[in-house]
Amino acid sequence: QVQLEESGGRLVQAGGSLRLSCAASGRTFSIRAMGWFRQAPGKKREFVAAIRRSGSSGYYADSVKGRFAISRDNAENTVYLQMNSLKLEDTAVYYCAADLGIVVYIAVEDEYDYWGQGTQVTVSS
Repeated sequence: QVQLEESGGRLVQAGGSLRLSCAASGRTFSIRAMGWFRQAPGKKREFVAAIRRSGSSGYYADSVKGRFAISRDNAENTVYLQMNSLKLEDTAVYYCAADLGIVVYIAVEDEYDYWGQGTQVTVSS
């Protein structure tokens, strides 16, 4: 079992920045990749960013590429999502997810085994 807890979500003005954190506990040694997804009101949950346990490069949705950066601290079992130049359309509940298996489709929701409860990010004009 893996437990994930997101934090850092809040109200922020458009153009501002925010950093989300996701702390993992439990069988963290089994985590192969971690990702961030988001769900806006009335919309399906969508991929935002992901990072493998090994390697430093992140994977990003086109909508956030160049504005968001994912990073991880394996020693602290924490993954971060730095969000810059925030737009109104970034408003959503952001979920952290952990993949314990062989990573094949890192941007696909079904790839992930455990999910956090989510943290609300609201971008205002």
